[in-house]
Amino acid sequence: MGNEQVLLSFGHGYSAQALARRLLARGWRVIGTTRSEEKAEAIRATGAEAVIWPVEKCGPLVDEATHILISAGPGDQGDPVLHRCAGALGARAEQFDWVGYLSTTGVYGDRGGGWVDESSDCTPATDRGRARLTAERDWLGYWHETGLPVHVFRLAGIYGPGRGPFSKVRAGTARRIIKQDQVFSRIHVDDIATVLEASIERPHPGAIYNLCDDEAAPPEDVIAHAAELLGLPIPEAVPFEEAEMSPMARSFYAESKRVSNTRIKEELGVELAYPTYREGLAALLAGEAR
Repeated sequence: MGNEQVLLSFGHGYSAQALARRLLARGWRVIGTTRSEEKAEAIRATGAEAVIWPVEKCGPLVDEATHILISAGPGDQGDPVLHRCAGALGARAEQFDWVGYLSTTGVYGDRGGGWVDESSDCTPATDRGRARLTAERDWLGYWHETGLPVHVFRLAGIYGPGRGPFSKVRAGTARRIIKQDQVFSRIHVDDIATVLEASIERPHPGAIYNLCDDEAAPPEDVIAHAAELLGLPIPEAVPFEEAEMSPMARSFYAESKRVSNTRIKEELGVELAYPTYREGLAALLAGEAR
């Protein structure tokens, strides 16, 4: 393996690919798992290698990795990577310089708009949040057990190229759903990559980091600002109680909190490119124009 840096990315999706682009540009090898050949082809088109998941044996898959990123969500049997690959990872724990697990700020539950940081109690209010908290604890327990250098990253609502409000605003399908005192924290996908890259450079096994921008904001403000940037009418306001929403979308409104990002700045020296949704949306629109 020599001095080659190899990232093995389990569940190589949107956030993982943002990190991979940077690492590939630095000469790293990146191996990403995915569940379909179609997605595997898309991964290969970026310059990364692709492996169809699940694999029969994990040993050959992890043998060459120096760093591991887990983005795959938990299933009925808990974390799918730990479920299938715990033995292979534990037996090679000293081989890895860094292991990152992508979780969610949903583990904190509802705080009625109050602040949380990484030391706050976790009281998730949704099945998704509870499953993520269990997976976090399983990974950190495995760090204690084997020395596998696990880091946990709790991500706020992710947006970025291809994941912004503009298409719905243009189509006239965007709605400003109003729920009193509701605020969400967000994070631009490029800032996720910045934090992960900083952590790789400054490992601190066992650490937990919140990944969010500086300003939790009501979702209706973000939609209104997007419309203003486009020069389009501000979408109608719809009371939360009257809004037709998917169960997943409704679950996000079950929680309101402001998430502190002080630790990523103080411990990792991170400077966010998009400290609020205003900078982030402006950059997305500029990117579309290029």
